[in-house]
Amino acid sequence: MQTPHITDSHCHLDFPDFDGERDQIIADAQAAGVTRMVTICTKLRNEPQVRAIAEKYAPVFYAAGTHPMSAATEPLASVDALVALAQHPKFVGIGETGLDYHYTADSAKVQQQSLRIHIAAARQTGLPLIIHARDADDDMARILAEEHANGAYSCVMHCFSSSPELARAALDLGFYLSMSGISAFPKSQALRDIFAAAPIDRILVETDAPYLAPPPHRGRRNQPAYTAHTARVGAEVFGMNYADFAAQTQRNFDRLFTKAARYKATA
Repeated sequence: MQTPHITDSHCHLDFPDFDGERDQIIADAQAAGVTRMVTICTKLRNEPQVRAIAEKYAPVFYAAGTHPMSAATEPLASVDALVALAQHPKFVGIGETGLDYHYTADSAKVQQQSLRIHIAAARQTGLPLIIHARDADDDMARILAEEHANGAYSCVMHCFSSSPELARAALDLGFYLSMSGISAFPKSQALRDIFAAAPIDRILVETDAPYLAPPPHRGRRNQPAYTAHTARVGAEVFGMNYADFAAQTQRNFDRLFTKAARYKATA
């Protein structure tokens, strides 16, 4: 029986944690049914290295942006630069961007400015925005709504682990929530309840590798193959069998990441 196919919608394959092992990491992912991975560039100066990984490996797509924790120390992105990067056939999303007030609240203003630039690029390219949100729920909900009122765009709340209120605000705008390994941690029942209340057609799965490995690998390096562990927990949350949940998340990914879906169809 074929292993159900899933997509790791957010990982960081360029990080040094994977140096010398990428061939094996991607082979392991495919063996686990993870047929696609989106590797995320968090600093635009690293975009060439991230792009090279997507070009080398058939299952890998990529996105690029300035991570909010780097917004104050990296050059501010421009809409034109992001739109230019988006011309690459395997560039499928804008970000990650967002707001992080946990460690970097002092750069809130420049984070907000950077976020709005990325939203404008998502709107212009039609590619989904990839959002990182931590300890900034009120500002995040406000900016996402303000910008959506200025012109529609699509979005995924990556590695969602925020409040029910931010989840509802994002879902009300038509956005998606992504389950990471945090969703599978034993003490994350409140988070699982947030996901359970969301429409099943707005759910993605991811690793955020090399971070946040789900059980039974918690505390060790995460990798795209482990998306399957989180997806199995996701199936339980929604009361579905694994194959049906996997198929649903594939449909959801294809609906949001339309460029990746089209690439698969024409490659």
